[in-house]
Amino acid sequence: MCYSCYFSTHVWLFLLCQGKFILGHRVDPTDYRVTPSLPGFGNLTQGYNRYLRPYFGGEPVTIAMSLDVASISSISESDMDYTATIYLRQRWTDPRLVFQGNKSFTLDARLVKYLWVPDTYIVESKKSFLHEVTVENRLIRLFSNGTVLYALRITTTVACNMDLSKYPLDTQTCKLQMESWGYDENDVRFKWLRGNDSVRGLEKLRLSQYTLEHYDMLSTMTHQETGNYPRLILQFELKRNILYFILETYVPSTLLVILSWVSFWITLDSVPARTCIGVTTVLSMTTVMMGSRNSVTKTNGFIKAIDIYLGICFSFIFGALVEYAVAHYIASQKCAAARTQKVSANDVARENEGVTLTNILNTSVSSYNQKLNIDNVTYGGITITPKDKIKFILKNKMHKVVNSFTIENPSNIDHYSKLLFPFFFIVVNLIYWAYYLMF
Repeated sequence: MCYSCYFSTHVWLFLLCQGKFILGHRVDPTDYRVTPSLPGFGNLTQGYNRYLRPYFGGEPVTIAMSLDVASISSISESDMDYTATIYLRQRWTDPRLVFQGNKSFTLDARLVKYLWVPDTYIVESKKSFLHEVTVENRLIRLFSNGTVLYALRITTTVACNMDLSKYPLDTQTCKLQMESWGYDENDVRFKWLRGNDSVRGLEKLRLSQYTLEHYDMLSTMTHQETGNYPRLILQFELKRNILYFILETYVPSTLLVILSWVSFWITLDSVPARTCIGVTTVLSMTTVMMGSRNSVTKTNGFIKAIDIYLGICFSFIFGALVEYAVAHYIASQKCAAARTQKVSANDVARENEGVTLTNILNTSVSSYNQKLNIDNVTYGGITITPKDKIKFILKNKMHKVVNSFTIENPSNIDHYSKLLFPFFFIVVNLIYWAYYLMF
């Protein structure tokens, strides 16, 4: 017990008196009244240089890492990044710090600057900071076999390249990558401390818009112009929760489409009612679309799944408004044609009053002679050739075909729309959801 306390006192004195000596120089026993011959103390003081890594000039030092993910506070689609608070723990063995005994000593975090530590950095980090309340959240622990435990509490914002083409039915894969900044593969090696159990805390995370599907831990080597550098990767997959978007966007837009179909049950004569329903649903759908796009302002360059669905809904609503315009126009044309035909019939009746039976018989005989004449037909001084006769017949056939597509009753347009609009909307929805949920 006394030995441990005495040894701990010497370690503290050695590191706290940096103002009067440099690590690597022997401590003057007359200044600090310690005995340099105490077991293990000489190993800490002789030949130590914090600017040189362990095993300098020899084999690379192995850095074993583990992570605790405390929280993922935000995931931004507009900035394509996420913010996480992590506990990063690094372990390595420094033979210069071996001492006798089987105990470990936790040192003040301010003494880190007097020891060699790895130059680990977070790849693709936009901004990071070390927590300092109430003191710097660091931990240095020395073990008797020379193992050093260096722990940090860091909050970092890391870039995450997102594919938003299926938003909000998407699944995003983000990474947390740690790499050595200056030491290449000849100087350091990175590995996960406990293999697949080196990362903890992800299972307990509760995110507002996402659900953690699974995560993987990888170890790789990056090839750069200055050398090959070890890198550890934590890769996790996040699936977006769709319920919020269903209630916020999909259901309102679908109800607006159904509301636009109400106009099919209103007569064509009710112009104000049908026009009001059509214009109101179009404007409401426009508002929903603008609100959806403003939620991810900086990602407007993407054609997202929600944009496609809103575009489909807008097309059906606008189609219902156009349907009424077409039906009302045809009805107006029919009424105008009926009035014109009625006036023409009255005029013809008055003209036919002067027609005699002889004129009718002469006209019938002339028509019969024209049909019997195969080569040329002369009518009113004009000669009609067989070629002109064929053109005349084809023209009549074309008129019959066009008339077959002509809607005699404009009210039938509403009748067909009551069936076709819901049918096609259901078909499009089936295709939409099948594609984005299965592929």
